[in-house]
Amino acid sequence: MAQPPPDVEGDDCLPAYRHLFCPDLLRDKVAFITGGGSGIGFRIAEIFMRHGCHTVIASRSLPRVLMAARKLAGATGRRCLPLCMDVRAPPAVMAAVDQALKEFGRIDILINCAAGNFLCPAGALSFNAFKTVMDIDTGGTFNVSRVLYEKFFRDHGGVIVNITATLGNRGQALQVHAGSAKAAVGGPQASLSTKVTVSPLQRLGNKTEIAHSVLYLASPLASYVTGAVLVADGGAWLTFPNDVKGLADFASFSSKL
Repeated sequence: MAQPPPDVEGDDCLPAYRHLFCPDLLRDKVAFITGGGSGIGFRIAEIFMRHGCHTVIASRSLPRVLMAARKLAGATGRRCLPLCMDVRAPPAVMAAVDQALKEFGRIDILINCAAGNFLCPAGALSFNAFKTVMDIDTGGTFNVSRVLYEKFFRDHGGVIVNITATLGNRGQALQVHAGSAKAAVGGPQASLSTKVTVSPLQRLGNKTEIAHSVLYLASPLASYVTGAVLVADGGAWLTFPNDVKGLADFASFSSKL
């Protein structure tokens, strides 16, 4: 069984990195990454930049992406443009894409990684809470993809990778909202459970492993891959139990978004 690549907790760059692909794999490409200021989106930005890519990282929190951009540029030597953007607002998306094109002159790759989620039983889920998750995860993915297509991809081509979760593959307790949103988009991301013994690989994945999967899909290595769903969760979606009892402590949570 292959050992996982090194990773670090929190939104910090890796102290060292060993290239498994050619370091110039994405040389001088430009990637637009929603949710790029934290979590998996941050690591995707870092791995792309370590392979020669410039990035645009967009989030609703400007302080978050400003700090992330400083870390990423400092660790990789590549350019990183931080932008404040809400994927639910098409005018904001248009303005952000215009700013990115003004800065770099091109966008080659779109990574839709922005998401919203929380644990809540369906009986306590408010109408607005359900709509909010759908608007961010599903609507936001469409909004950014549509704007980038209109403004650049239609005439120049490009790559779109949507980061989602396996919640929609078979349903998950307390996740009817997120499962619905993810099912409308498509594929990968490991469950954040400590019960790893039910996973075929017997461990959780890390952010770098997900970033490497995205690197492959966004690179020329996947030039004949399109419309595919790559599930990168160690096989957990096949075997993970829908353990309502284990989540009972969350049953009293209600959403009031």
